[in-house]
Amino acid sequence: MFIVFEGIDGSGKTTLSNQVASALQTRGLPVRHIRADGKYASRVSEAIRELGRDARNLQLVPEAEMLLYVARDVQLIEQVVRPALRDGHIVIADRFLYTAEVLAQQGRHLPATYTDPILAAAARGLVPDLVVLCDVDPALARARRRAAKLAAADRRPPARKGLAGVGLQHRIRRGYLALAAAAPERWVVVDNDAPLDQVVAAVTDLIDGVRAGGVRASLDRFRRDAGARLGAGTPRPSRPSTPAEALELFIRRVDRYAEREPNVAAHLLGGLAGPGVDERRRSLATRVPEAVLAGLAGQDDEVSWELRQWLWEQKPRATALTLLGLPAGNRRAASMRAALADLAPTEVATSLQGLDGEDANGLRERLFRHSPEAVVTSLARLVSQAAWSLREQWLAWHREELASRYEIALVAAMSVTGLRDDRAWRLRQAARTAAPVAALASLAGVLGDVAWRWREESLGHAPKIVMQTLVGIEDERASRMRAAVVADCKEALDSIVALDGPRAWTLRETYADVWPSTAVKSLGPLADGTRGRTLIARQLAAHPNSLSLLKHASAVALGVHRLKSAPSD
Repeated sequence: MFIVFEGIDGSGKTTLSNQVASALQTRGLPVRHIRADGKYASRVSEAIRELGRDARNLQLVPEAEMLLYVARDVQLIEQVVRPALRDGHIVIADRFLYTAEVLAQQGRHLPATYTDPILAAAARGLVPDLVVLCDVDPALARARRRAAKLAAADRRPPARKGLAGVGLQHRIRRGYLALAAAAPERWVVVDNDAPLDQVVAAVTDLIDGVRAGGVRASLDRFRRDAGARLGAGTPRPSRPSTPAEALELFIRRVDRYAEREPNVAAHLLGGLAGPGVDERRRSLATRVPEAVLAGLAGQDDEVSWELRQWLWEQKPRATALTLLGLPAGNRRAASMRAALADLAPTEVATSLQGLDGEDANGLRERLFRHSPEAVVTSLARLVSQAAWSLREQWLAWHREELASRYEIALVAAMSVTGLRDDRAWRLRQAARTAAPVAALASLAGVLGDVAWRWREESLGHAPKIVMQTLVGIEDERASRMRAAVVADCKEALDSIVALDGPRAWTLRETYADVWPSTAVKSLGPLADGTRGRTLIARQLAAHPNSLSLLKHASAVALGVHRLKSAPSD
């Protein structure tokens, strides 16, 4: 029996599939999970996965990407799946060729005439007996991914898929749902927003039923009973019509997650402060302090300072990172950086990003010997002689490695973010070979012919990064680039936060139903105007169950939208 679990990144399919496999094994059944604990059973497949994941392969074209995904699965099929099936095992796969299909067709817009023959040749007649689609709101999936990465102290760079932006996961989700609708005799959609133990028990029983009575009858029974068993019958909340009502509903959702996924609840509260939020941040800080601290970056409200003061000795590194984004004139931030410098030198140096002045530069000099890379990275947007002196001191050790060593090129590129003088361009160009994404990201706010050419060259491969370099820029070229990708890339709207010109409003209102929450987030202080209030009311009426929209409407209710940094999704 061959069972496949599918779903977008962060949907919980890996956790669910592993726990279902364990549950079946405890019942005495022979089970072979081909991606136990998140690692493929084939070293070859794992190596191919890492190749496709690596964001340094910026120029990888969609056709080649699909072939890599298919190659990964073919290796697994021939090396692991078919032998295990011949031996009578229940084979469980976390992802199958369906992932390659939806990523290629919905994600990258490749035609079926290209993908279908390849997929058929790869499968050679192998069809799963059952496909379990773990379906969740993409906003919840993002929260789970970030919470998991924080809990695992995962310091790996973002995957190459992330270069396309959040919209890729939305398109992939739609692709999975379309496959499930087209093959109901084999696919079942599981709402993975229910308590994990309930979902595991329900899916395990489904598989037992399939073994005993066949797929169709078991699926019919599962679909009939799923509402009561997994909580899908819970009454939906009333439709909010104002930011205050959205805040009330958002807090209810957060409370649900706080019971069973406190890291996710803390992530959802990140960037927010005020009544209803503050007491929950305090409560969660006793359970998941690092997750709460991860949401405090740049926040200057009293409760955020209370949490820093309470946690800094227990979690000095995480506390130091919360100081990122606080201005040079903030005396409390300066005092805390000085107190933490010996306990968390790298993180304190990171928190100095973009800060100039005597205090910041003095602290950099103090930290340079211990954490030179973090210090140099913090020089982004700084053109002073003191900043260039530190860059040149570091480059004296590493200049010959700029074009060949990723870690060195990354630091060099990040250190000249926002700079447009000749020295910055020479450094950026030298780093581009080894760290192309960082070099591209360093164009934030940079204009000029070369900068626009780089953006044009990368728009198809890394639209999210290109859009991030356009934040706050409102001219014809920026507008054309946004218009070219906005249907697939919500970061186009992220780049117009607080922009009040006609181009920005046209983009915001035209794509309000494509990116419901980001349209609201893009308002910033414009949310207080008549046009902004009208847009928020419209969005809440049209998309009342969007978790991300509830968060951004809550930010308006709390007044956070007037601050320079809007809360993240």
